[in-house]
Amino acid sequence: MELNATSNSVLLAYLFSAVCFILALRGLAGPETARRGNIFGIVGMVVAIGTTLLIAESFSWITIGSAILIGGTIGTVIALKIQMTALPQLVAAFHSLVGLAAVFVAAAALGNPDSLGIGSVGNIHTASLIEMTVGCTIGAITFTGSVIAFAKLQGLVSGAPVVFKGQHILNLLLGIGLVVLASYFVATESHTLFWAVTFLAFFIGVMIIIPIGGADMPVVVSMLNSYSGWAAVGIGFTLSNNLLIITGSLVGSSGAILSYIMCKGMNRSFFNVILGGFGAEDGAVAGGGETEERPVKRGSAEDAAFLMKNSGSVIIIPGYGMAVAQAQHALREMVDLLKEGGVKVRYAIHPVAGRMPGHMNVLLAEAKVPYDEVLEMDDINSDFGTTDVAFVIGANDITNPAAKTDKASPIYGMPILDVESAGTILFVKRSLASGYAGVNNELFFRDNTMMLLSDAKKMCEDIVKGLS
Repeated sequence: MELNATSNSVLLAYLFSAVCFILALRGLAGPETARRGNIFGIVGMVVAIGTTLLIAESFSWITIGSAILIGGTIGTVIALKIQMTALPQLVAAFHSLVGLAAVFVAAAALGNPDSLGIGSVGNIHTASLIEMTVGCTIGAITFTGSVIAFAKLQGLVSGAPVVFKGQHILNLLLGIGLVVLASYFVATESHTLFWAVTFLAFFIGVMIIIPIGGADMPVVVSMLNSYSGWAAVGIGFTLSNNLLIITGSLVGSSGAILSYIMCKGMNRSFFNVILGGFGAEDGAVAGGGETEERPVKRGSAEDAAFLMKNSGSVIIIPGYGMAVAQAQHALREMVDLLKEGGVKVRYAIHPVAGRMPGHMNVLLAEAKVPYDEVLEMDDINSDFGTTDVAFVIGANDITNPAAKTDKASPIYGMPILDVESAGTILFVKRSLASGYAGVNNELFFRDNTMMLLSDAKKMCEDIVKGLS
């Protein structure tokens, strides 16, 4: 039986893949079903790739096989070696590849439209020109935006917002110029205009990410995820590939929804995040803010072990510092000892803790922390007032009371974990420096706060010794 893009067998295979992708997203929505969701995603992708290869009219199996082997090998090596702390930048890097792929496909379609059935050179269908322009533009913005996000997260460049006078006006002019050039390209099918649109989109991708500070990086990651999906949709229309359209729509819409959830978690509008940085200009490097010279109460691992061992309930608040120190396993060991002593222990997760959505959940799952002990902010915030000890490990801005009291603070209005209401606060941090938002944390100087200034992993290991 001859297969083509419109045969019933191919449509059924693509429909099966689409259902698998939907089930994958549904599974990834919860930690208990995440593994099953990954399996659905893998099955759907294998079927999609296999079906696409079967309907292709002419290609080199050696070339395709070599590309799959090289890409699969690189992906496997990265998956085996990547540290959990580097997941945010890895996700950003993968987004950049999706965007670049969209640019390449659009360029190939422009150079050889006959092979795709969208017209001939110099006479491509107008609808196809619009589709490839949209896909290429979003893809180019995604590529350079993701590269900048990767560089900031990896520490290759400063994570501080890069702002200058007239920046918003410049971005507006660039956007208008992009629309004008794209319109002329659709009208003329000029290859020169196509590349002008592409390189202008590359530049715009840089310009919309550089003013965004480190504290907004979780939103940036999810936003770029959404962009990569919409780029795939545009190219899916160009290729007349229904599965690519469906898959891109799933990624684009889920990324947009996640971006909205993250913005809501910071009490900020999506447009505010896109149009400017969050917090002080030097607040993007972890621990990079200035230290305020005020007295604090300092403690040791022995003090922390004694206080928690003799408490009735403890709430753990993990943050990026825990991720950097890779302290999740030592933390789990500490919690197990506390539970053996009859202490009630739970984890409080803020929506923007870490450097990407769900970052803390992933780290705790890696340490095999029971899912029922991990609670979102809205579910546990009211419990801090009746909790004996709040153990903050590497978090900062998400616990800062200034978000509720200081109208001049750049984080004012951001929902925070009500850690200050706990009986005693044990705050594990390397120093008294500010967090990614560049704001000093008032919690450091409260009477019920004991600062445990140390590497998070070492502190947890020392507390384990004290509990033992």
